[in-house]
Amino acid sequence: MLRLRRLIATIAMDVGPLRRHRDFRLLFTGQIVTFLGSMVTYVALPYQAYQLSGSALIVGLLGIAEFAPLIAAALLGGALADAHDRRRMLQLTELGFAAATGVLVINALSPDPQLWVLFVVASVMATIDGLQRPSLEALTPRLVERDELPAASALSSFRMNVGMVVGPALGGVLIAVIGLPLTYVLDVATFLFSLAMLRMMRAVPPPADAARPSLRGIVEGIRYAAGRPELVGTYAVDIVAMFFGMPMALFPAIAESYGGAGVLGLLYAAPSVGSLVATLSSGWAGRVHRHGRAVCLAAAGWGAAIVVFGLAPNLAVALFALGLAGAADMISGIFRSTIWNQTIPDALRGRLAGIEQLSYSTGPLLGNVESGVAASLVGIRSAVVSGGVLCVGAVAICALAIPAFWRYDSDEFQASTADTREAGATVPRI
Repeated sequence: MLRLRRLIATIAMDVGPLRRHRDFRLLFTGQIVTFLGSMVTYVALPYQAYQLSGSALIVGLLGIAEFAPLIAAALLGGALADAHDRRRMLQLTELGFAAATGVLVINALSPDPQLWVLFVVASVMATIDGLQRPSLEALTPRLVERDELPAASALSSFRMNVGMVVGPALGGVLIAVIGLPLTYVLDVATFLFSLAMLRMMRAVPPPADAARPSLRGIVEGIRYAAGRPELVGTYAVDIVAMFFGMPMALFPAIAESYGGAGVLGLLYAAPSVGSLVATLSSGWAGRVHRHGRAVCLAAAGWGAAIVVFGLAPNLAVALFALGLAGAADMISGIFRSTIWNQTIPDALRGRLAGIEQLSYSTGPLLGNVESGVAASLVGIRSAVVSGGVLCVGAVAICALAIPAFWRYDSDEFQASTADTREAGATVPRI
C-alpha cells in the first residue's frame, strides 16, 4: 500500500499553483468554463457547415478562412500583450467572442441559414483568438513562481482537456436534443462567466519600460525566436505533425458512417480523453530534462496513432486510437510549453506567445485543409493513414535537421543561464 501511495504521488498532477495563487485560480476557473463553451461551438460550427454543404472539403476550407486572420492577429496580439495589461486584453477579447457567437445564434435561428456567415464568423473568431491567446499564455508566468511553471502548464493543459472531452460530447448531444441556436447560446453564457472571473483578478500591467506595439517590436520577437534552436524545434515539430496528421475535418463525414451527430461528439472528444489521462498522470514530467527529445518522440507517437485510427475496423478501435493520439499530443504540449516558459524573458513573452500560437494553430488549420483535399482525391481512409505516416516521417526529418533541439536539456540550459547571470550579463535581446 505504501508503494502504491508513493507511485500515485509520483505521477499525480501537481495542483499546488491553484492552492497558492488566487489570481491563477480565478483565471483557471474562468477559462475552464469558457473553453467548455468554445468546444461546444467547435463541434457545432463544422457540423452546421457540413449539413449546409454536404462536403468534407467545405469543412476543411473553414481552415483557410481562419488562417490569414490568425497569422496577422497573433503577431499583433503578442505585441499588445507585452505593452498592455494582459488581464484587460482577455476581457476585451472575451467580449468579442461573445458577440461573434451571438451572430451564430442569429444565423441558426434564421429560416434560411447561410453558409457564408459561418466562414465570416470563423474568420472573426480566428482574429480574436490571435489577439487573445498571447496575453493568456504570457499571463501565467506572471501569476506563479518559475519552479511552478511545469505544474502550471499541466494544469492549463488539464483545463483545456476537460473542455475538449466534455465540450464535443456535450455539443453533439445538445445539437441533437435542443438544436443549433440554443447550443450557440450556451457558449455565449460561458463567456459572461469568464468575464466575471477576470473582473475579480488584479490588474497585470506591463513593465514600466515595456516597448510600445510596433512593427519593429514584432520583428524583434521573430528574430529572437529564429535565433534559438530550442524554440524553432518546438514550432517545426508541431507544425509538421499537425499538418500531415490532423484528420478532424473528416470527422463529420466519418461520423455519418458510424451513426451521426452523437458519434461526431465522441470522435472530437476521444483525443482529449487521452490528453486528460496524460495530464492527470503528468507528475513525472517535472523530472524529465531532455525536453526536445520528449517533444519529438511524443509527436511521432501522435502520427503512429493516427495511422491506427485510419485502419480501425470499428468505432471502438477508432476511439481508442484517437485517445492514444491525444495522450501523445498532450505530452508534446507539456514539454513545448515548459521550454517556452522557462527560456523566454518576460519582456518578450507576449510576442513569443504570438509566434507560439502560430505554430500550434497553423498546423491544425492547414492540416484540416490538407486532409479535406486528400480525402476528395484518394478517399477518407487513405487520407487519414497516409497523413499519419507522413507525420512520423516529417518529425524524424525535423529531429535530424535541428540537432540542437533534439539534444536540448533544460538542466544544462538553466546552468548556463545561471553562469551568465553570475558573470553580470543579461539575457540578450536581439
